[in-house]
Amino acid sequence: MNRLRLTRWLVSLPPTLFLLLFFVAPSLLMIVTSFRYPGEFGGLAPLSAPATDPAEEGSGLYGLTLETYRFFFSDILYAEIFLKSFAVATATTLICLVMAYPVAMLIARSAKKYRNLMVLLVVLPFASNFLIRIYAWMIILGPESTFSHLINSVFDVLGLEPVMLLFSPFAVLVGTVYVHLPFMILPLYTNLEKHDPVLLDAAQDLGANRWQRFWRVTWPQSLPGVFSGSALVFIPVLGMFAIPDILGGTGDILIGNLIKDQFLGTRDWPFGSTLSIMLTLAVLSVAGLATWFARSRTASSN
Repeated sequence: MNRLRLTRWLVSLPPTLFLLLFFVAPSLLMIVTSFRYPGEFGGLAPLSAPATDPAEEGSGLYGLTLETYRFFFSDILYAEIFLKSFAVATATTLICLVMAYPVAMLIARSAKKYRNLMVLLVVLPFASNFLIRIYAWMIILGPESTFSHLINSVFDVLGLEPVMLLFSPFAVLVGTVYVHLPFMILPLYTNLEKHDPVLLDAAQDLGANRWQRFWRVTWPQSLPGVFSGSALVFIPVLGMFAIPDILGGTGDILIGNLIKDQFLGTRDWPFGSTLSIMLTLAVLSVAGLATWFARSRTASSN
């Protein structure tokens, strides 16, 4: 019994320490920082007046405060940025799902000798640097690129005004979909590969057409892969700041860009921490709702 307990401790201790060190501790630090005052030249103001200068004690901004939370909830601009970030993350997730599902199904139904090669092609972009791939899209979407000339030529034939593809919401969406598409393909492929083809044959014998076989058999079984892939895409996109910075314009500020600017630009660490906490709560809420929906869907199907 003691040996079994020791084995459990040895197995659970490393991940527990990892979570405490890299998730709980930074989260607690952010929570405490969000209740602090910003320093005069950035960073954090001290919790109390310096003991070396008691005459100035109480004259500055010291201690803890709710000012950053009052400021956040008093301006609708931050709610709009949150909603815009959710819209971009949702659109990216849906586009990745629509594009990834046929690819994952193609890989899962291909001969085994080709599957490894096809999976390798899916993850091959990760062999190059993230920023290099994003800067490549700057060239593709640039005003002098062949792609931009082709799109604007079509618009000209249709009698429409030419458009600027780079530094636009379209460029941001293209970049997020391009970067996160493999994260949707791989979970879907892992799930679809495990499906029993006998179930499709049985549905066909019962008179189901191709669409009915997909909607009644394949799709319900693939929901765990859909939820996993959606989480792997939605959550990172919600806090993304590099792609909007590089491909987006001045009006394409998302919550990730705002948090980065608070820490590195204006150096208002308390407000940046408040935004980070709000983003974390939003992500946890979405994850909780998705988990509840998945469980209710599974319970109803059973």
